[in-house]
Amino acid sequence: MLACEPLRVCQTLAMMLLTSCAVNLWAAPGAPDEKLSSSTTLEARQDQAQADTYLPLVSNSAWEEKVAQDGFYDNPFSVSVFSADHGEDRERLWSQTKSIFVYGFGVIGVIALMPEEISNWEKDGELMRKWGDNVREGPVWDRDVFWINYIGHPYSGGIYYQVARKSGYRQWDSFMYATLMSTFYWEYGVEAFAETPSIQDLVVTPVMGWAFGEWMHQTERRLRMGDGKVMGSEGLGTLSLWLLDPVDSLGRGINQLFNRQIFKAGTGYINYHSQQIQSEGEAGLLRENQWQVQMHFQFGDGKPLTATSTPLYYQFSRDPIDYSIIGIGVGGGYAWLDNVWRVEDDPFAEFSLGLYFTNDFSARLNYARAHFQQRSDSEKLTYENYSISGQYYFRADSDFRPYLTAGIGEMLRDQDRDLKSFFSHAGLGLHMKLSNNIAIQTDIARYFSTKLDTQEDLLRLSLIYRLGKGNWR
Repeated sequence: MLACEPLRVCQTLAMMLLTSCAVNLWAAPGAPDEKLSSSTTLEARQDQAQADTYLPLVSNSAWEEKVAQDGFYDNPFSVSVFSADHGEDRERLWSQTKSIFVYGFGVIGVIALMPEEISNWEKDGELMRKWGDNVREGPVWDRDVFWINYIGHPYSGGIYYQVARKSGYRQWDSFMYATLMSTFYWEYGVEAFAETPSIQDLVVTPVMGWAFGEWMHQTERRLRMGDGKVMGSEGLGTLSLWLLDPVDSLGRGINQLFNRQIFKAGTGYINYHSQQIQSEGEAGLLRENQWQVQMHFQFGDGKPLTATSTPLYYQFSRDPIDYSIIGIGVGGGYAWLDNVWRVEDDPFAEFSLGLYFTNDFSARLNYARAHFQQRSDSEKLTYENYSISGQYYFRADSDFRPYLTAGIGEMLRDQDRDLKSFFSHAGLGLHMKLSNNIAIQTDIARYFSTKLDTQEDLLRLSLIYRLGKGNWR
């Protein structure tokens, strides 16, 4: 998102001030005084949860305490984000969603009205034209530094994920919500005013945000169900709770400070990116690093807090689908490239991120990179290959599963987008399960390029690590 310098300064100072207040004034809430007994009826649980400050209808994961609809477990991938079939707090979810949209696009409108010397945005309709150009150009493989793409974006995805998870939704629903928000609100929405949508951000933000968000969610629950301390320290416990969900913790801290329900719920995140700007008096374009701090709060009714204002936490849920379906792969392979490339055949390194939906089907994002030696002058040529593919497995109940793979992607030469070539590919492979969490996957596939009219063969071998309980079925 584009942002002018005064806004960034004000946002940063506000966060520093609020953080200081939080560290000094918050008292980490402990466990509820009275735990619900196993004999407590479902109606009593709902009545008690009704008075809860942050989840007025249900607890954070009370969907599993509802009576599932007939056939629900026959299709665990069904999406309840829009229907709230299991008692989820849909009102809280959509209130948070509207707040995020109003804030994000409100900032765009405010900056667009500022003088050009402050906002660095061109007028005369250029803003919408730039958004349209970026949307048409994308998605592309971006060149952001590692920690932005694989730490910053998963954290942002985790914040989106927690908006739904803390409203009582299952993991799968929370992942779908994070996917919708990161795709349409951020990549093709707010950020498209400044940058072309990114391929890896479209995948990494919701997928790794699922894993990171669930870890944050469960860790926060354990802290709040216990004494709120970390290594015996109440201060470390308070700091940990703030880091796990800074904005919601800030709202709770303010409520406790004034002993009133000032804020009902909160969410937010910190974003960093490098922005291209025009420097007055100098030729060409420069780049500057920009930080944005976004916080969104849903106001409460202002009534005094009661004994039931501390959120209630029931047993940890066992979702039909959880983050164990996420698989991270590292490995490499050997490429036999078409003569058009005029390079020597050589090995390559590869990284993959996959969703292993069932023992029969998975989908993966693969990225391969190598420096091949050119035949003409022995100089090195940078070769990149990224693709999205699906795999269909045979012998689903076996530890050795042959599979078919097919997908689409692009090849790049020397990181030059003008030299990229679209391709499709298909091949055969074998998945070998070593444990619930670890497997070896190898395949050979042929790549067909439309732009260069080439055919390449790639043999790859990857070590796959499944998160959580892994492939336990």
